[in-house]
Amino acid sequence: MASAYDDRDGMIWMDGKLVPWRDANVHILTHAMHYASSVFEGERAYDGKIFESRKHSERLHASAGMIDFQIPWTVDEIEAAKYEVLKANGMTDAYVRAVAWRGSGEDMGVAAKRNPVQLAIAAWEWGAYYGDSKFKGARLDISKWKRPSPETIPSHAKAAGLYMICTMSKHAAEAKGCADAMMFDYRGYVAEATGANIFFVKDGEVHTPDPDCFLNGITRQTVIGMLKDRQVKVNVRHIQPAELEGFEQCWLTGTAAEVTPVGQIGDYSFDVGALTREIAEGYEALVRS
Repeated sequence: MASAYDDRDGMIWMDGKLVPWRDANVHILTHAMHYASSVFEGERAYDGKIFESRKHSERLHASAGMIDFQIPWTVDEIEAAKYEVLKANGMTDAYVRAVAWRGSGEDMGVAAKRNPVQLAIAAWEWGAYYGDSKFKGARLDISKWKRPSPETIPSHAKAAGLYMICTMSKHAAEAKGCADAMMFDYRGYVAEATGANIFFVKDGEVHTPDPDCFLNGITRQTVIGMLKDRQVKVNVRHIQPAELEGFEQCWLTGTAAEVTPVGQIGDYSFDVGALTREIAEGYEALVRS
């Protein structure tokens, strides 16, 4: 069993310098811990190169702006720091986590304008997010929680607080023996899994939900590009729950999930078909090219 995440060897970049892993700590009165003023990115390095690294750093800055703070390191500085972390830990294949947050300062209430913004970057070895589901197809529960309206949250920010219902949904799914949960949005349309976007196949065409109230993932965008390059029609649209019965194949996309086939969602079953396998294999080749 791997050691706890706070008790490992290695180095973490924190606020401009590398520090020993176990020393990368924050105060208990850090604003982000109490009020969720935190944004993050999940990235993967393959053969020493972080896939779409700059897009992730740019999105980190954009997410911070959406929840009303500015990161005091430029995209270029974040890019350099990520590779500094990989080098310091002797890693070429790794999961990279950049996180920015409002720290501890003069304010300890909802408002926190006077508190410093902090930034940390860590990297660790992380295999398949869904284990052997990459080969046989993941089993998904259907969450009771729904992705909220953009009028209630900054839904396109990769912000820590927005994952609360995802954590609860995944715990409920795991209790049923599932790998994850699919979520509907506030209108009742199919949305996404707890940390991955979703795609369906029917009659040779691909259907994927319109990300108008949830994150338009970088891996999602990559896979849509792959499909279009293969002359596969991609329908980005609102998907009704009743349509699940008619779809033939399904997969999830995300930096952690990569491209993971889905074999079951609730009572609905899907084949791990030829197009699913082709896209999964094509993505694996692309990230290492």
